Amino acid sequence: MRLLPWLVSLMLPACAGTGIEGLPVPAPMDIARIERPASPNTALAGPAGMTPTPDLITPTYPVPASALYAAVRRMALGQPRTYLHIAYDGQMQLHFVVRSAWLNFPDLVLAQVQPDGADASRLVLYSRSVYGQSDLGVNRARLQAWLAALAAELRKPQEG
Repeated sequence: MRLLPWLVSLMLPACAGTGIEGLPVPAPMDIARIERPASPNTALAGPAGMTPTPDLITPTYPVPASALYAAVRRMALGQPRTYLHIAYDGQMQLHFVVRSAWLNFPDLVLAQVQPDGADASRLVLYSRSVYGQSDLGVNRARLQAWLAALAAELRKPQEG
């Protein structure tokens, strides 16, 4: 372990781990009951009209929910320093840990896919910092990057 992350981990224990180490397994989250903290260290992407109001609006995706769920999983696992913490496949809910490059800070990202008829689906992404009062816009930038990467993933021809 590099010296600076090691020193940080003395005060912030979850920074000592790699991947999902040091973080409790999250329970399934009810996205209708997301309570965002007053601190500016979260970002929410979701469909228009969602409560709480999302920072970024996600479209209705013209693919079945199972296809969107698989695409979100592939896309997220292709992102730097991103680890699947747990998948609640029955609820189409994924929880990821994303580690910062420099100090190994863990952030948590929830992905929830919901069907919108047989051939369409919706997506909610909720990114939040484990530590810190402000995230300097990192969570919002991450969601913007993930949404762009997801759009590219959905344009790829699928095997099978």
